[in-house]
Amino acid sequence: MFQALTPITLVAPDASARAAFIPFGATTTNFWVKDKHGKFRDILLGFDDHTLYQSDAKGHPYFGPIVGRYANRIRNGTFTIPISKDASGPNKFFISSGNNTLHGGFDGFDRRTWQVARVLPNSVTFTLLDPAGTQGFPGTVLTTVTYTLERKSTWNINIHAVASAKTPIMLSGHHYWNLEAYQESQDLNGHIAQFQASKFVATDGNLIPTGKLTSVAGTAMDFRKAKSIGKSIPDTAAAQFCGTGFDNCWIFDKVQEKSPALSIWSVNSGIKLDVFTNQPALQIYSCNGLFNASLPIPRKVTQGGPNEIYADHSCVVIENESLIDAINNPEFGVDQIYGPDRPYTWEASYVFSTL
Repeated sequence: MFQALTPITLVAPDASARAAFIPFGATTTNFWVKDKHGKFRDILLGFDDHTLYQSDAKGHPYFGPIVGRYANRIRNGTFTIPISKDASGPNKFFISSGNNTLHGGFDGFDRRTWQVARVLPNSVTFTLLDPAGTQGFPGTVLTTVTYTLERKSTWNINIHAVASAKTPIMLSGHHYWNLEAYQESQDLNGHIAQFQASKFVATDGNLIPTGKLTSVAGTAMDFRKAKSIGKSIPDTAAAQFCGTGFDNCWIFDKVQEKSPALSIWSVNSGIKLDVFTNQPALQIYSCNGLFNASLPIPRKVTQGGPNEIYADHSCVVIENESLIDAINNPEFGVDQIYGPDRPYTWEASYVFSTL
């Protein structure tokens, strides 16, 4: 019997990668791959004390879980089925989460203990039953997530969900990465990213989509050519995207499951990550508000802790997903309502290598 915080460790068949998980939130707690010197590094942020995932004693940064039933934000915590602009139509639903819902509400998928359905040396499958009416969402949803470590440092994530009635579903993994494991630097200057996205979702001062898609041309948001994430952060303040730092959703120019949707690497550790996914968009968060002076989060021992803390702009969250708050913006032309005749599927492969 697996308890909420029981660690489950997987090893790739060729021992090229290792990872650890807990049933609470279907959370990934550690991820080890080799650097350019052939030494393993744990490049995923998290808590050494696993009770902190449950207690929120050090805040709730969403370290490594599956977020849902609807990832990211929902304007005013409301939507309609069928969808309408800013929930202006009939058949309205209210999510109990304050003004704007984040990651499924106060009791999202990240705060539930998932069932362990299957464990193999290199794979684990979690399931979660989300009853109708929970947090205000219609329909009962059964979600299955399988994490598999394959040869050549490849991490496959497969998420499948089925609903008993029409309901919005948008899921994602919420993983914080520092490809140096904080060994060479404490910022993102050495982290280089590239992805083909000509537009991003425009948001208001609360990071809620306005319904417009904005060109990245001439802005800090343009990663069509490889550039430093950290060195681009100061330029975000002038454009007033979301204060200083990235917390934005880009739309891929094409969904190409056989080509990397995103490439990110550290020039210091030599660790590179190529992401392949069936999702049409990408949310990147540069850990803008991770540090809280009254509640600092100790880094894991594998990342120089516990006497050192996680600082702002020292890590990056990668969320492969659909367009955020499309359920309040019909002009996006994205159907995020699922039901008995339309299951939900999310797939991604994280392929690690060295420069």
